Amino acid sequence: MAADDLEPYKMMRSLQFIQDSIVMGDHSANEMQRFLLKTLDQRLRTIGPEAFKDTRNVDAVFMFAMSGGNPQTLEYLASRDIEGDFDSRLTRVLRRYLQGQGVSVLPAFDELVKEYGTTDVGPYLALVAGNTTAAVEPQKALGYFDQARLLAPGTNLEEAALRRSLAVALQISDFPRSLDLSGKYVRRFLYSPYASQFVDMFVQLIVDGEGRFERSQWADIVAMMDDERAKELYLRVARRALLAGKQDLARDASARAAPPAADIAGGGKAMGQLYGDLANISTAKVSDAVESISLIPDETLSERDKKLRDAARNVAEQILMPASLGAGSAPTPATDNSMTTALAPSPDSQPAGPQAVQADSEFKSYLDENRMKLKQIDDLLKGEARK
Repeated sequence: MAADDLEPYKMMRSLQFIQDSIVMGDHSANEMQRFLLKTLDQRLRTIGPEAFKDTRNVDAVFMFAMSGGNPQTLEYLASRDIEGDFDSRLTRVLRRYLQGQGVSVLPAFDELVKEYGTTDVGPYLALVAGNTTAAVEPQKALGYFDQARLLAPGTNLEEAALRRSLAVALQISDFPRSLDLSGKYVRRFLYSPYASQFVDMFVQLIVDGEGRFERSQWADIVAMMDDERAKELYLRVARRALLAGKQDLARDASARAAPPAADIAGGGKAMGQLYGDLANISTAKVSDAVESISLIPDETLSERDKKLRDAARNVAEQILMPASLGAGSAPTPATDNSMTTALAPSPDSQPAGPQAVQADSEFKSYLDENRMKLKQIDDLLKGEARK
C-alpha cells in the first residue's frame, strides 16, 4: 500500500516502532526514522480534512508534533480546522512549548495531562510537561516523568523520561533516586544512541556523590555494563575525580579500569595508569608517580592527556627538586637526647638576631615555594576541567 493510501495514525505507529527500536540499540533504523518523519509530514499536509473526523488521526498529529516532527505542520492543520476536530487548548499549549515558551502555560499543562491521562497522547504530553516544569518545579517534573514511564514502558518515551529524570534528580541532589534511575537506565537502554548523555550524568553522580553513598552502589550498576563500556566509564570517573580534587576516588576508579590487564587496550590501560599517577602527585608517593608517568608511551595517549601528563610531570619534578635555603642556614636535626633541652627556654635567652630572622624568612620562602608547586597542580587540573 502506498503512503498516500495510509491513515496517519497507522504511519504514526510505524514511526513509534522505529523510534523504540533505535533506543533499544538498532542504530541502523535512524535513516528509516528520518524517512518516516518526512513521509508522515507530507501525508498530513495533503490528506483531506475528513480524515480528522477519526480522532486517532488527530491524536497522530499531536504525537507527531511531540516526536520530532515538523512543528509547523500542527500549526498548518489547526489553522484550517473549521470543524473543531482539534483540541484548541492542546494546540495552544503545544504551540507555546514548541516556541520555547512552555513555562507561560504551566497550569494548562497540568490540566491537560490529567485529562488526556491514559490516552495515546497521554505519555507524550506527560513527557513534554516534565520538560517544561523541570527548571521551575523539579519535584513536579519528576512526577510527570514517572507518569510517562508508567504509561509507555519499553519505549523511546520511557528512555527519554528516565534520562531527563536523572538530570532533575542530580539538579536537586537526590542521590538515592539518581542511583535508582541509573540502574534502570543501564538495564534497559544502555545501547541507546542517547546513552552518552546518560553516561555524562552518571559520571557526575559518582563524583559529586562521593561520600554520600557507598562506592559499591554505583559499582554494582557498572557491573551490568559490558567490559568495554565499564572500562571507559571508570576512566571518565578517574579523570573527573582528579579534576575535582578527589584523589582517592581517582585512584580507585583507575584501579577498577585496570584488571584484567590482558583484556585492556593499550590506550585504556595507559589512561588508567596516568590518572592513577596524577592522583598520587600530591602524596608521599610522588616519586613513584613521576617514574610511572615517564614510562607511559606517547602513542597510547590523546593529545590532551599528553599535555596533562607533561605538565603534571614538570610540576612533580619541581616538588622533588632539593630546596635551597641559603648557605649555612639549613636546620641541623636535633638528637633525641637534646630534644627536651632544645624545646625548653634558655634562662638567658635573647631575641632572635638578624641571622636567625633571615633563616626563618628563607625557610618560609621554601614552604611558600612548595605550596605554589602544589597549587600549580590544582590550577592545571582546573584548566583541564574548563576544556
